Amino acid sequence: MEKKIENIPDRNGKKRVVIVGGGFAGVEMIKRFDARKFQIVLIDKNNHHQFQPLYYQVATCGLESTSIGFSFRKSFQKKKDVHFRLCQALSIDSENKYLTTTIGTIEYDYLVIATGTYTNFFGNKALEETTMSLKTIAESIYIRNRVIRSFEMAVNTHDPEERKRLLNFVIVGGGATGVELAGALSELRKYILPKDYHDFDLSRMKIYLVDGLDRLLNMMSPRSSEKTANYLKKMGVEIVLNAQVKDYSDNKVLLANGTVIPSSNVFWVAGVIGNGLPGLDKEVYGRGNRVLVNEYNQVKGQTSIFALGDTCLMSTEKYPNGHPQVAQVAIQQGKNLVSNLERIESQKTMRPFRYKDMGTLATIGRNKAVIEMGALKFSGFFAWVIWLFVHLMAIVGVKNRLFILLDWGWSYFTHDTSLRLLIEQKR
Repeated sequence: MEKKIENIPDRNGKKRVVIVGGGFAGVEMIKRFDARKFQIVLIDKNNHHQFQPLYYQVATCGLESTSIGFSFRKSFQKKKDVHFRLCQALSIDSENKYLTTTIGTIEYDYLVIATGTYTNFFGNKALEETTMSLKTIAESIYIRNRVIRSFEMAVNTHDPEERKRLLNFVIVGGGATGVELAGALSELRKYILPKDYHDFDLSRMKIYLVDGLDRLLNMMSPRSSEKTANYLKKMGVEIVLNAQVKDYSDNKVLLANGTVIPSSNVFWVAGVIGNGLPGLDKEVYGRGNRVLVNEYNQVKGQTSIFALGDTCLMSTEKYPNGHPQVAQVAIQQGKNLVSNLERIESQKTMRPFRYKDMGTLATIGRNKAVIEMGALKFSGFFAWVIWLFVHLMAIVGVKNRLFILLDWGWSYFTHDTSLRLLIEQKR
């Protein structure tokens, strides 16, 4: 075994649970653990939890990044025997029960893999290097800077072709993130940018939403997909379906059908792939590089290693290809695993995970959203209000909720925001 991680207190007879990843699943577990029974060590390469559903609002100047990021140490400062280490997990030795990280090794009694996903470029390295993804707060801020700089450059250039490239925004992926990003950019064009660029013709700004399937929001019903497409079309978004992106180079998006779209701003939100950890057998990984688990979230062939949320694949009769990769699945699995670990320590039988579908939501813009809850499907203003409420209540901390509510309220009644600062890293 390599050098141990320093300064983690002795377990004092408690079982140590090492959680890799501070996403929805990891945070939910830490909130529910009984500190009298377990010592918790959280491993993450960031020092904060990130509220992924609102990345697109940071990227389009709707929210400040600090409103959707929450420091682990601050969030759990009142939790006894919860320890955080800023590092990256490298490999697992399941036989000796220790995890190797960039700062050393740590022994565990139970290991929880909650590493989430990263953007899936489907093996296309060129697209990975040239397009913009939206999977972290840092990427959200980068996109915000790119959007603002594109307009400043478009105002200054005398080259009509360069101006066209700068004002063409191409979103690849017709899922919830793609739809929400397209809607937010459309509202930016309609309500906010005219106030800043009153001497510039913003009708030249084009927003393209490209997807390889035959409809948007494929995880929802055709009715919701049609509603969403109609909303976006009325908002001036050009929807291109049944079209796969073949290449992007020289500021040109090449589709498989031969169509070429000149653009300097291409956002890739077309899919995700699971974040695994070295040290597990190849047979452990299934579709989408997701870790195969049983009904108790135990990793295939393991009894003390668990995987939760987007990074795991639990095949059931209702979900043969795994549960949807949404926050509610991760939260419910985290809650169930805490209960099961306590049951193991009490020598009781574990309870299998049963997902309670809370519904699927997507917002398109002001007063526009689609919601499906079982057989109930509706859209419009009421759906939009529910979307606002659900996301506001999911935010960690009263202070952050208040700030977001104030930003949303100000934007709604004034058709404006105050977050359009161009802040780029100085090299």
